[in-house]
Amino acid sequence: MAEKLMILPGRRSETIRLVSIPEDVESHEAFRHVTGVISNVEERIPGYTWDDLEDALEEHGYRSVDFILGPAVD
Repeated sequence: MAEKLMILPGRRSETIRLVSIPEDVESHEAFRHVTGVISNVEERIPGYTWDDLEDALEEHGYRSVDFILGPAVD
């Protein structure tokens, strides 16, 4: 089975992130699940950083994936 990935858009190109979705999470559930994880971090850690989010996502089986941002296609 192909690895499922999710793009976490950012307001600036340097804040875009890519994470792998755990095998046991359906694609349609991943958006809601990640939204909840992010909301929890926002509530618990004022002034949170990507490292805080990454740690919380990893606790739920999501993994950060390195990528290269290509040219715009629109």
